[in-house]
Amino acid sequence: MSIVSYALKGNFKKFDENLKKVSKETGLSMWSLRWKFLNCFRLLGSGYSDFLNYELYNKTKKELLEYVTIKDQDRFYEIVSPSKYKTAFTIKPNFLKNFQKYVTRDFFAEGSFEELEKFLDAHECFMMKPYDGLGGHGVEKVYSKDIEDREAFFQKLKEDKSFLEEYVVQHADISKICDASVNTIRVMTFAYDGKSEILFAAMRFGNGEGAVDNFHQGGMSVLVDLETGKLTGRAFNKNLDRFDSHPKSKIKFDGFQIPNWEKVKEIVLEAALVNEHIHCVGWDVAVTEEGATFIEGNRRPGYDLVQVLSNRGRKDIMRHCLDIMNEVDGTNYRI
Repeated sequence: MSIVSYALKGNFKKFDENLKKVSKETGLSMWSLRWKFLNCFRLLGSGYSDFLNYELYNKTKKELLEYVTIKDQDRFYEIVSPSKYKTAFTIKPNFLKNFQKYVTRDFFAEGSFEELEKFLDAHECFMMKPYDGLGGHGVEKVYSKDIEDREAFFQKLKEDKSFLEEYVVQHADISKICDASVNTIRVMTFAYDGKSEILFAAMRFGNGEGAVDNFHQGGMSVLVDLETGKLTGRAFNKNLDRFDSHPKSKIKFDGFQIPNWEKVKEIVLEAALVNEHIHCVGWDVAVTEEGATFIEGNRRPGYDLVQVLSNRGRKDIMRHCLDIMNEVDGTNYRI
């Protein structure tokens, strides 16, 4: 398959419609934008979403070469978080069991019908999630009172490979911004040779309409200052819409102090050392009145949120991690 054929795979019609919007906003011709895309594909292996999300059409060659694409992620994560160890994280009930010390909620997974009944009786509302899912897809908030046939619900959980989690009650200060969803902090860590560090952090908020805060499900994200735990600058959503304040509560993002930030840092740095094979993790952390709790851990945290909020390519993060591994082990990994 030629480079052009490969680049044009996918929903080209939708991509072209988006290019028309970009052309109108920037004054760049459609042929110029298409040529720039093919050049980005040649240089980076960039796909349609990379080209649009990172606004690669207005970057210099030097800036382009710093952007992480899916191809880079695949190479990097096979080194720092090998896929043969993935089920400790990708199968979410496994994660809850492996990191139970940092999870302060009840859950039901692969239990008996009697155990399901006990869970439903104990929890007025809960989250239903697929065992193995990405981007917040298939996540649903459910109320026990709405389940008319519990046996049928039990069978559906088994057929759909779904599990249940007690609904997290987040800190009141976080709810003031958006109370429709549990709003989490994505904290990316790297651990090697008995040492762990935080590479990046961003706070994610739901849009006030959906039950999840995920960037891919209409949510928005804003940078977190790693030292202070304060939100920094504007929030962005997947469409690159910018928000100085939350669209529902009108509370300003910049300068907002995340409660219990020191506790958040403590648990991610400690948990990063638990699995000796998975060195880079994107932790989704909810802040509670008592401290903080994990929602999940991601073995392959994406770079879309990282690079959109940084407004630049972040291959520097990958190089930093590989430099540490090379120094400790005498290897010569490059990205």
